[in-house]
Amino acid sequence: MGNAMNFSTSIAHGSRRRFLVQGASVAAAVALPGAVAAQGRPVLKAGDQKGGLRALLEAAGGLEGLGYDIQWSEFPAAAPLAEALNAAAVDSGPIGDAPLIFALAAGTRVKAIGANRSDSYGTAVLVRPDSPLKTAADLKGRSIATNRGSIGHYVTLKAITSAGLKPEDVNIRFLAPADAKLALTQGSVDAWATWEPYTALAEVSHHARVLVSGRGLLPGLSYLAATDSAIAAKRPVLQDFMQRVVKAQLWSYRNVDAYSAALAGIIGIPSEAAKLQFERRQQKWVAIDAQVIADQQGTADFYRQVGLIKQPLDVKGTFDTGFGVAG
Repeated sequence: MGNAMNFSTSIAHGSRRRFLVQGASVAAAVALPGAVAAQGRPVLKAGDQKGGLRALLEAAGGLEGLGYDIQWSEFPAAAPLAEALNAAAVDSGPIGDAPLIFALAAGTRVKAIGANRSDSYGTAVLVRPDSPLKTAADLKGRSIATNRGSIGHYVTLKAITSAGLKPEDVNIRFLAPADAKLALTQGSVDAWATWEPYTALAEVSHHARVLVSGRGLLPGLSYLAATDSAIAAKRPVLQDFMQRVVKAQLWSYRNVDAYSAALAGIIGIPSEAAKLQFERRQQKWVAIDAQVIADQQGTADFYRQVGLIKQPLDVKGTFDTGFGVAG
């Protein structure tokens, strides 16, 4: 996957420059365009995964005219972002449905304040292009790399159980995305379960092909989550930030080519991969309604069924519906 997988540190100086940080728990404060540090000015500690949220806001001009400062922290996956939320190192961040369940079961005091639905194709189990594996059933006895508690972990379990296998029928190796990709290409694992933009990047670089996609297996939900303490202390800031994210996403689908080009430059991947992952995800912010809650409960029940969480989890109390988010 080239340089896109190397989380080397750089400092962003322009509105379309960004940074990736080596190590999941390292945070970097960045002065955003138009934001002047001032005593008493609110600060939102915003977590991000692979730069997706910040890239969206920067490309759409959604960071202009802020009445607060943003301190961005970059993470390669949901699990370290969840750890940062638990430690109050960040106030909010984007997280998938399965990692959110894992975090809540671990006692993280966090709530989903906005819900997003997308096509789940890019959350997938990948194999090398020359792999003899053809179906999920072929994964029996094979090794699969993914992040523990990630959406990749979830699609792995969904894929194998849907094929009549049990979790113990495969060997899951818990690796961060960069290490998992390397393990696959070097042949030390048989498969890699991951998500966008890693899936699109692996496909266009011909490092991997999709063996099993999440389409039909996953509800395609992800969230903007915020800590209970941030919701209590910074609700107006979080509301403004959430509204900017929703507007930026609407802008992106009206300007697909421009946004895809900007996204490629901002997160450091080929434009072909950026456009592929963007167009096929078809993300849309939706109201946190009964269907969202039911789908999230289904994810929690599945994790309980396969033993990843030890106690039943009632998800109704893990949503804050007061932000009124819908795209």
